[in-house]
Amino acid sequence: MNRFTLSVSAAIGRVTESALGPYQSAVIRIGFSATWLLFLLREFPHREELYGPDGPWSWELARQLIDNNGAFTALMWSDGRGWFEAVYALAVLAGALLLVGWRTRTMSVLFMVGVLSLQNRSVFMGDGGDNVLHLMSIYLVFTRCGRVWSLDARRTRRADEARARGERFTDRVGPALWAVLGFALVTVTAAGRLDGDWTIPALLWAAWVAQGLWWAVGRSAKSAEPRILLDVIGNVLHNGALVVIMAEACLIYATAGWYKIQGSRWQDGTAVYYPLHLDYFSPWPALGDLLSSSGTMVMLVTYGTVIVQVAFPFTLFNRRVKNVLLAVMMTEHAAIALVLGLPFFSLAMIATDAVFLPTPFLHRLGGWALRARDLVLSRAPRKDAPRPQAPESPEPTHVGFPA
Repeated sequence: MNRFTLSVSAAIGRVTESALGPYQSAVIRIGFSATWLLFLLREFPHREELYGPDGPWSWELARQLIDNNGAFTALMWSDGRGWFEAVYALAVLAGALLLVGWRTRTMSVLFMVGVLSLQNRSVFMGDGGDNVLHLMSIYLVFTRCGRVWSLDARRTRRADEARARGERFTDRVGPALWAVLGFALVTVTAAGRLDGDWTIPALLWAAWVAQGLWWAVGRSAKSAEPRILLDVIGNVLHNGALVVIMAEACLIYATAGWYKIQGSRWQDGTAVYYPLHLDYFSPWPALGDLLSSSGTMVMLVTYGTVIVQVAFPFTLFNRRVKNVLLAVMMTEHAAIALVLGLPFFSLAMIATDAVFLPTPFLHRLGGWALRARDLVLSRAPRKDAPRPQAPESPEPTHVGFPA
């Protein structure tokens, strides 16, 4: 009993004392924001047909659907072309700033608003990756995904250096941004624009209040206990969100694999063969013909896909096998992007898989990125480039908004 109690206490301490997986959360932040940003930029010339006033799914049809399902979208606040352009620009800006890790707590909320606003406006625009992005944009709000590989991490290091020199580091941008967004939130709430399902409005208000509370406690608390309590809550939410993301990935693969087993199309190989000959999924017809010309290749792809998807959730208990299957699945998604012309679906799934990447590999990946940056900037590559370390102290080191 004592051993069990000690194990439970150690597990609780591990979950509450630190935000686990800082590199994994940074990778999924970069992956999903890059996927969304690239999609918005590629479709920029067609944005009005996809999500705007010129689309076949008109504003009136979207209004009728949203009145029934209560989905959140800022594009339903006005049917004007100017408002649509403003929301689209906000989605692009939030995706870019989240990608570089600037004010990640705030940008993750705006990123979610942009994703939900566009996707819920035109629900038939997507290739499957939009569903994953839809869910992950909500989960990212709960993560502390800017602790490494971000501008927030650099700002934190500079604050620590200033504190070590005995200087005071005051964050003025964070409170100003909080005040502006708070005014906007109060305005749309008073105007009745957040009517309908309460989930997203409640999340917006909770995030805004939490940001203000963090800043107020960090600025005025005389003791460390309130700051530690808020940090523990943040760590629990972050770690819980990572678990949900992992469970979501396992659920996606498990359900896909088991449904494939039940279908005759995946038993006889036609589920792989036919898409290779459809014009919609054939950006490189010669490549599709080459792959489908070999019955052995079609059989290996068909049964290999099913086996990997069904087996992956069970391989989490063995790190080596998990890493092998993880590499296979990422390679498979890259092949889907190339052969079937579904780049954004593949990028979304690769970003989801990245939550399972081992930390030592991510350390090496960070080192490679630093060397590549040095080469691009015509610097001498640093052989012993320091690895960006995630903060280990549960206490904030400066007065400001959290990363």
